[in-house]
Amino acid sequence: MPFLPLTKKEMESYGWDTADFIIVTGDAYVDHPSFGTAIISRVLESEGFRVCIISQPKTDEDYMRFGKPRLAFLVNSGNIDSMVAHYTAAKKRRSDDAYTPGGKAGARPDRAVTVYCQKLRQLFGDVPIAIGGIEASLRRFAHYDYWEDRVKPSILIDSTADLLMFGMGEKHISQIAHLLASGVKIQDITDVLGTCYKIKAEEYVPIKNSRECPSFEMVKNPDDRGKYQYALSCKIQQAEQDSVIGKTVIQKHGKYIIVQNPPMPPLSTKEMDKIYALDYMRDYHPSYKALGGVPGIEEVKFSIIHNRGCFGACNFCSLAYHQGRQIASRSHESVIEEAKKITQMDDFKGYIHDVGGPTANFRYSSCSKQLKAGFCTDKKCLAPKMCPAVKVDHEDYLKLLKKLRNLPKIKKVFIRSGIRFDYVVADSNEEFFKELVENHVSGQLKVAPEHCSNQVLKYMGKPTFDVYQRFEKRFYELTKSIGKKQFLVPYLMSSHPGSTLKEAIELAVFLKKNNLHPEQVQDFYPTPGTVSTCMFYTGLNPYDMQPVYVPRTPREKAEQRALLQYFKPENKAFVLSALKKMGRYDLIGTGKNCLVADNKSQGLNKSAPKKRKTIRNIHKPKKK
Repeated sequence: MPFLPLTKKEMESYGWDTADFIIVTGDAYVDHPSFGTAIISRVLESEGFRVCIISQPKTDEDYMRFGKPRLAFLVNSGNIDSMVAHYTAAKKRRSDDAYTPGGKAGARPDRAVTVYCQKLRQLFGDVPIAIGGIEASLRRFAHYDYWEDRVKPSILIDSTADLLMFGMGEKHISQIAHLLASGVKIQDITDVLGTCYKIKAEEYVPIKNSRECPSFEMVKNPDDRGKYQYALSCKIQQAEQDSVIGKTVIQKHGKYIIVQNPPMPPLSTKEMDKIYALDYMRDYHPSYKALGGVPGIEEVKFSIIHNRGCFGACNFCSLAYHQGRQIASRSHESVIEEAKKITQMDDFKGYIHDVGGPTANFRYSSCSKQLKAGFCTDKKCLAPKMCPAVKVDHEDYLKLLKKLRNLPKIKKVFIRSGIRFDYVVADSNEEFFKELVENHVSGQLKVAPEHCSNQVLKYMGKPTFDVYQRFEKRFYELTKSIGKKQFLVPYLMSSHPGSTLKEAIELAVFLKKNNLHPEQVQDFYPTPGTVSTCMFYTGLNPYDMQPVYVPRTPREKAEQRALLQYFKPENKAFVLSALKKMGRYDLIGTGKNCLVADNKSQGLNKSAPKKRKTIRNIHKPKKK
């Protein structure tokens, strides 16, 4: 079948009088395996269910387009959290949305999952509603909401949905669909792994071997005691986010209790291959063409996902909490078959833009312990130092890349999703590193050192900075040895918990010394479900419950951000303010090591200023 029905006319053209499932989504309909709606809809279709899609509904007529589904509504906000889609880290409204026709912002509401579900309840009464995707997954428990600056209850409470699927939902939806089709009521589906449900407190029967988080009533209080309980709750939730050893987790919400079943195990290679072999159209719905298309497809149209999960588990990232720390990988045959399909596309120019995933160079789980009950939940595999038990192996990934680049019609295979540089330098066999530099970099390689201060990196859950420096040094040595001009594009973050102005200045000095002029800098963004967001709200590190400094005021956040772009004239006032606060007058002036000149010293400089060469977030190696 081509695109699934987006209109009543399309549904009727397929000979359907109703749908089994109707997916309501905050994204435009893009039938590509990088989009969650596409995967879930094609999985249901492959198992014999009729699926229709309501994309970015606004009016009652939009919601009622297909009538009432036979089994359930399935609701998600799209590929991105609706609040992140709408607001910057400074809470300023964005003007664009890559997942909307024409790239225009405003097509989805704030808190899209909640708004969609409440409207469905209003229009259809007690119709079964299941929610999933990133917005629902990260709000399964009571959570700090940055935009309202308060703790909100589980999204199951606010949305009035019956069931929540967290993580990657293919196995979940398959089981739920067949249960519903067999006549089981959605309120009675309580034992599917990877799901959350709510139950009235008086009906709850204690579950053996479960863990209880502090209640919503306890964690919502903004006093020190409430924040301590919130941090404790975060620690419990993170510890149980494991499909091998994870326990059922409960949290009281007034007259209700939220119950989270243990996570669903990741897909096997065979299961994952089956998912990616489904008949995706690999494009946006044709109705969007007249509206300018959907910009979000451009980054992924000629890219391939070969893995899921991330055992790096950085504190500011939600991937491990959503997809899990275990790695799921597709077979070489599955990836090659997808590559062949890409080469047959009319607008393919010979370049595979990416072969990656959450972390491009992971093909296996970190060690054998991760797959059995001995897995340690209180440590990180890669930070601040790599665990000795981690098995570092790029051999299989490299074999896959070699096979891909030898296919007919393929000129180049690039890697543009995140490379774990610490994992690369830990490999005693440099073959992958050499092949990466020679064959898989499109002029620039994105890496994420995030900061240069080990104090800040500790709170980020990142490796110490010397690891990045070793990677950087070797990257440029290998690049020079093959006579190429290639550069690292380092991602940097300002205002993360643990970063004072002292650490921000330390990073600015590093940038100056190494001639780094980042065009874009990411302020820390406190999104639901991450450890770093817990630190931001509570001022505590949930792993040891010790205090951590948090830059909170708009002024300090602006100063920290400006320091990372000290060279921009519009940042001068903020940089001067920060340097004077910290007594760093040695960095003010026109000297070689100074970050910025004050008005007085600038007036004394009679020589014409040197014209700066704009470097778009590229690191130029120092001349020896």
